[in-house]
Amino acid sequence: EQEYMGLVNYGIIALMQLSLPADAPQELPYEAAAAGFDREVAGIRELLLSKNHDYGEIWRQMRRSSMTDLILMKLLRIKQIEDNEGKTLISEGLDANYRDIVNYAIFALILLEEEHAGAEEKGA
Repeated sequence: EQEYMGLVNYGIIALMQLSLPADAPQELPYEAAAAGFDREVAGIRELLLSKNHDYGEIWRQMRRSSMTDLILMKLLRIKQIEDNEGKTLISEGLDANYRDIVNYAIFALILLEEEHAGAEEKGA
């Protein structure tokens, strides 16, 4: 569970860093960091809702291990994009891959919560 939460948080931080200009200070004031965090969360939520609209909740039928595999594939793709200095021919950029990682991690957390709730019901 903590690993998925870490992926959510680090994914949001990565998106915040991607949106900053190259000459941005290393340390942001709290207000700027909070605004950036909120902006990225809103964008991720919008993406999640639009993908759910297009594809339905098919992710609920997936295993968490499959979600983890998708996350690992996205991480590999990020590495490839970085190795190519950000140049891609037809694929999505870094930001889309980070957003997908965050969404897959959120889906995995929801599944975990549902598994825990189901286990508690069986034990009661």
